[in-house]
Amino acid sequence: MDGDPILSIEDLHVWFKVYGGVMKVLEGASLTVGLGERVGLVGESGCGKTTTMKAVLRILSKQAVVPAGRILFQGRDVLKMRGRELQALRGQKLSMIFQDPTASLNPVFTIGEQIRDAIKYSGFVSRNGPKARDIAVQALRDCAMPDPERIMNNYPFQLSGGMRQRVCIATALATAGSLLVADEPTTNLDVTIQDQVLELMHSLVQEKGTSFILITHSLGVAREMTDRIYVMYAGRMVEVAPTEVIFEHPCHPYTQGLLHSIPKLTGEGMMEGIPGRLPSYLNPPSGCRFYPRCAQVLPECQAQKPPLFEIAKGHQVACFRYQNQSAGSPGEGCECIG
Repeated sequence: MDGDPILSIEDLHVWFKVYGGVMKVLEGASLTVGLGERVGLVGESGCGKTTTMKAVLRILSKQAVVPAGRILFQGRDVLKMRGRELQALRGQKLSMIFQDPTASLNPVFTIGEQIRDAIKYSGFVSRNGPKARDIAVQALRDCAMPDPERIMNNYPFQLSGGMRQRVCIATALATAGSLLVADEPTTNLDVTIQDQVLELMHSLVQEKGTSFILITHSLGVAREMTDRIYVMYAGRMVEVAPTEVIFEHPCHPYTQGLLHSIPKLTGEGMMEGIPGRLPSYLNPPSGCRFYPRCAQVLPECQAQKPPLFEIAKGHQVACFRYQNQSAGSPGEGCECIG
């Protein structure tokens, strides 16, 4: 990554106060996104991916506490933003496609009213440029929405789940500023529509230089859509590398487990999967949070939290098996276990 990052998350901790105690969800999560860079964030459900992005937008629930860490967007600390500065971040600089379209749309306003308001609020409409309604209709059309003029007059309950998801995607794409975050954007879409929407996002990044964060469970989509991947487990990044390196030289046992879980098109063999489940955030393991599920666990894994060791240029792994390995070129010198 060249130049200063547009987004830098540094040692972020996020806790949630619940009836049973305090859930320590994020444990020192760090992430950077360069200008025009496409970054993937992958991991199991419940590992903290969406929580990380909600912290960036400052839309965590009232039960959330941020005891440590910084979130820098274009050099400004998001956690210290107030009032108009925070509104400008959400409306003009950062757009997010949420995983649940039903929760993202207001049921008492038409689709047209909601998209037009988002476009006007973003400040992208000029006096001599296209009207907000025209931009909204075109955005719906780009997302393969049938009869977008009619859809503008519909309410969310009149649309299917996939159509509501396309409305959310169209809104985000029409108002995308410096950074676009997509949280499982194609979950409810047919395969053909999914490919079209992903291509549209790719074009946006290429043409406008928009930075892009893709949160996904699909490693195949991450491979096609991203330049660099962060693998997240139980609130912490366990491996960071360029996309091609993650697939050709996966080093962390968790990353290897994710790749071994992918079904083979040839039908040869069975998916191995990863035994066990995510730890309880109320009482997480004292050392590496993955050690109860790891087949190559070391004694120090149970007592200490492994930092990210740089094993090659741009390739970092949070595993004690690589603590004495020197950094070289990407994919070189990585004696991957497994």
